[in-house]
Amino acid sequence: MKRYTTFKEIDRDLKYLRLKSQIDLEEVKLGLNEGKETISEAFSPINIIVSTLGSILKKAFVYKIVDKLIGIKKVKNEDYES
Repeated sequence: MKRYTTFKEIDRDLKYLRLKSQIDLEEVKLGLNEGKETISEAFSPINIIVSTLGSILKKAFVYKIVDKLIGIKKVKNEDYES
């Protein structure tokens, strides 16, 4: 624990601690604002559409590859009527 010999030392440290507290508060505010911007960008309509289309295209591509490798064929109703 620090020992103070004058009120000037106490006032200096109190001023330092107040400024440090204000800086920390501003850093928290900046972090929250950056987080809000990131969330609003991630959930924008365009990003949702792009990610959905990307997912659909990825699944279609995987289906095509599996189809070529394994040879999955669609079953027609005509085959069951015989």
